[in-house]
Amino acid sequence: MSITITLTDQDKATLRTAAYGAVSLIAAAGAPHRGISHGSIALTSATGLVGHVLAAKSKDIHLPGKSVAALADQVLPSLTAAMSMLAEQDPAEAGNFRDTVLVAVEAATQADKGQPTPAVAAMARKIAAALDAA
Repeated sequence: MSITITLTDQDKATLRTAAYGAVSLIAAAGAPHRGISHGSIALTSATGLVGHVLAAKSKDIHLPGKSVAALADQVLPSLTAAMSMLAEQDPAEAGNFRDTVLVAVEAATQADKGQPTPAVAAMARKIAAALDAA
């Protein structure tokens, strides 16, 4: 039995904003530039419905925050909203989205093969908490 998920353009924009916003938050918290590249590559390497949505060429990702706090005010609720929306339609895709974002965050924070800075580690925990808040 196959479940068909129908996502609106707004749903897709929410997924992209949440996922790419998570990597942007890690960058804003001070992760190294190479790590941010690894995080973005992890997002475009996703599979399933989430992978198709994240790999699509789109101009609907708007992250206008001028501070880490402003960016977090937009991204963290988007992560929770994306999880809730996917969980309603297909819990497996919600899990796929969660795993994809966490892999991207891990890739972004581990690029220097050392421990992330306290600020980066704290932001990673906030991202995980937002994903689990749904």
